[in-house]
Order: sequence, then C-alpha cells, then structure tokens
Amino acid sequence: MKAEEIFSKTMPFVWAKLLLGLVTVLISAVLFAICMGLSLLFRSDMVSLVMLLIWLSATGAVRFLIMHYIGYLFKAGHIAVIAEAITTGRVPENQLAYGKQMVTERFATANVYFAVDKLVTAAVKQIQRKIGKLGDLLSFIPGIKAVSGLAQVFVDLSLGYIDECCLGYTFYKKEQGAFKSAADGMVIYMQNWKTLLSSAAKTMAMVILGLAGITLVLFLALGIVFRLFSWPAWAAFVIVLLIALAVKTAFLDSFVLTRNMTAYMGVAPGTIITFDLYGKLCGLSAKFKELFDKGRQEQPASQPRPAYAGTGAAEWVPPPAASAVKYESAEEKPVFCGQCGAKNVRGVSFCGECGAPLRS
Repeated sequence: MKAEEIFSKTMPFVWAKLLLGLVTVLISAVLFAICMGLSLLFRSDMVSLVMLLIWLSATGAVRFLIMHYIGYLFKAGHIAVIAEAITTGRVPENQLAYGKQMVTERFATANVYFAVDKLVTAAVKQIQRKIGKLGDLLSFIPGIKAVSGLAQVFVDLSLGYIDECCLGYTFYKKEQGAFKSAADGMVIYMQNWKTLLSSAAKTMAMVILGLAGITLVLFLALGIVFRLFSWPAWAAFVIVLLIALAVKTAFLDSFVLTRNMTAYMGVAPGTIITFDLYGKLCGLSAKFKELFDKGRQEQPASQPRPAYAGTGAAEWVPPPAASAVKYESAEEKPVFCGQCGAKNVRGVSFCGECGAPLRS
C-alpha cells in the first residue's frame, strides 16, 4: 500500500488532530478578547503590556497541555494504524478505537509511551548536535557557513521524524519490549540514513513550501478582518500562526509521517542490525544509552545479553560440531559465534543473536 493511499485512508486521525488544533485557536481567541477588554477598561499602556504577556503565556500553556498530551496520544494511535496498514495492507474499520487499543496494549500506560518518545527525541537531538559540530571543522572555507547551515536545517527537520519511525517499529516488533524495539529502530534508521534522509528531505521541502503558502493566505484573510475592527496586526499574526500550526500538524505532519514511515518500514524488516552501531550511538548520546539500557533490562533473564553492552560477557554456549552437517559449498557453511554459539549466515560481521564480532 502506497503512502498516499494510507494517508487518504487514515483521515479520521487527520481530522481529529485538526479539531484539537482548532480548539487551541478558539481558546486563544477567547483569551485574547478577554485580555483586550480588560486593557481597554484601564486604557493604560502598562496594563496593555501586562495583558499581552498574560495572553501569550496562557496561549502557550493551553497549546502545550492539549497538543503535548492529548495530541501525542492521537499521534501514537495514528502511528499504530499506519504500521498496521504498511505491514498487513489493510486499515482497521474503527481506526480511533483500534489505535487506542494498540497503544494501550503496547505501552500499558501513557507514561511509558511518553518515556520512550522523550528518550528517542532527546537522543536524536544529541546526535544532531554532534553532527552540527562537524560543520564547524570546515569553517575556514569561504561561504561554507551558509551552505552547511542550510543543509543542517534540512537534516534537523528530517531527523525530527525519527522518533515516529522508531515508535512505528515498536508496533511492528510486538514480541519485544518497547524500549528495546525503539533502540533497534534508531539503529535501523542510522544504518539506512542515506535512503531515509533523502526521502525525508524531499518531503520536508514540500512541507516548507506548503506551510509558507498556508500562512500567507491566512494572514491576508485574517488581516482584513482585524483591520475592520481596528485590532492590532501582531495579534492577527499570532492567531494566523496558531491556525497554520493546527493545519500543519493535522495535514502536513500527517502526510510527512505517512511517507517517512512507509519509506522506513520498506527497509526495516530486511535490515540486519550491525551491533557495533549500538556502541557508537551510546558514545554519541547519553539518552540513547539510557534507552538501550532500559531495553536491555526488558530482556528475559534466559536470553543472553549482548556483548556490546559493556556489562560482562554472556554465558558461552558451545557451537554444534561442524562435522555433523554436510554443506555443498563453503559459501553455504554458516559461521558460529564464539560468544553465544548462535548460527549466522556467512558474510555478516556481527552475531545476529548477541552482537559479538564474528571470525570467518
């Protein structure tokens, strides 16, 4: 199922997100009317300034509460339905109920979901900062700042959707713990960064142009209304930004989410994780290490812990005798891990069970 088809079939989530966004705009408009009324009663510049600060603070608080908590849960449900559509080719009939059920089953409580999402988001930001520092090494080249700055903007915007792809992977890997699946999801994204960032950058270019067009049209329309009532132009601009953000969150972000998840899930199931990336990402980001450690704690005690975790080697299990099995060619002969005894296909560098380096 293509991304555009999935997007069109999951419109109930898009409309729900838009409704949440418009509720924040409506509350902000009511608060603005109240603050404007109070400032007109006193006819004082100081009171007007205080009312302005109160309105901006209250608007920010309302938007944070509604979009951060309720909006995040809608996003999680949407991700669950998109993951189902990508992996099975079907979209559940009652999408909102299905999304709620999947989020509850996968994360048990909203707090677990928020914890996973925050760790992934924080880890991505730390990695972004490390990537950004690479541009400083080339600062001696004339004009490189402008070029690297523009490139960094696209990278930052594109990497901002890694957390959603990782959460989608947690719904795909239901047999694993949520923290472990999210950590695996980040590693898979980094292994396929060229393909996924290229796709994300193209999508982000469309989003930036779309958001600019929406903001301009809304500002022209609302500016005329505010001018008729002699209301300040800056207030119209703030309201327009809130409406534009509501439209962006509902339509543009949902479209980007669907495209990025479709691209990601197209490569994730077939990706063989190279376990050395866990160590590298742990070195780049303390938050990723925290995510990885939580994922390791989710593993049953009966399962061997990866050697790359740095917490001691797993108990060694002797591999089966190679002479007991006959192979037609050397290429068919598997490589057994000296750490845990798992059988691996020839050609991989790290054990698929415990992550230890393999010797051919």
